[in-house]
Amino acid sequence: METTKRYRDLNSHLRERFGCRVQRITLDAGLTCPNRDGTRGTGGCIYCNPRGSGTGKASTMSITQQVQVARERLARRYKAKKLIAYFQSFSNTYAPVEKLEAMYREALAQPDIVGLAIGTRPDCVPPPVLDLLEELSGETYLWVEYGLQSIHDTTLKLINRGHTVEDFVRTVEETRRRGIEVVVHVILGLPGEGREEMLATARALGEMDIQGVKLHLLYVIKDTPLARLYQEGQYRCLTREEYADVVGEFLALLPPHVVIHRLTGDPHPHELLAPTWALEKQRNLEAIHRSLAERDLWQGKWWKPSY
Repeated sequence: METTKRYRDLNSHLRERFGCRVQRITLDAGLTCPNRDGTRGTGGCIYCNPRGSGTGKASTMSITQQVQVARERLARRYKAKKLIAYFQSFSNTYAPVEKLEAMYREALAQPDIVGLAIGTRPDCVPPPVLDLLEELSGETYLWVEYGLQSIHDTTLKLINRGHTVEDFVRTVEETRRRGIEVVVHVILGLPGEGREEMLATARALGEMDIQGVKLHLLYVIKDTPLARLYQEGQYRCLTREEYADVVGEFLALLPPHVVIHRLTGDPHPHELLAPTWALEKQRNLEAIHRSLAERDLWQGKWWKPSY
């Protein structure tokens, strides 16, 4: 862990593993989600944009082309020597296993790609897909990212998540039995949740066999069900100070070895309805770091192993 940070950040973790700067590149596989196509639900989660955090690149560019464009851009900006192919948009295990293997291996075949990060849902990894991920994890550095968002089933139902906490726990256990690294997505500021509910999610994750966490601020995207709640006065966004404080407390409840992949999200400016401060990423990170320092918090300070 870097001495200037009070948490185990991803960049440091990757540098320790590979001996140089490693940068993620976001890929769009053109897949969808069972919470949109009617399998689990329609419309998706109440906060999700129509692109599912995607880019739309899949409609015009192959995986190979996406990697090539990203490699050139990142080489100029970050001088990154190695790259992680990050399948982000929608649910990137939600396709026939033959299609999944083809797109994963197409990414791995590109120069400088040293690993895979695969974003998906805990209800989208049947045994054949886990078999494939286990095989690939023996060939390259790989982690799978599961969207949990909250440890409370009442919240998952309210946000139209389409899966349960039990689905998540079972999937994490099955994934870890195969030796595959797990990164968990959590959203802070969900409707109906206060500080105690958010920290209960941190405590639950602190007892699980996970390797990474991504924290996101719930921001309001235009033309979503959440936007309607916000405009009707039924939802209030966290302030920057509230978010910074709860992030610090969340980190204090996580084990020191868990890698923190993200501390806040990156909304698209033209889609964002509220809060406007969500666009100020550097100021938001500074607020989190300042809160950690002023309250003398660090990752793992409040964590107590259960064994």
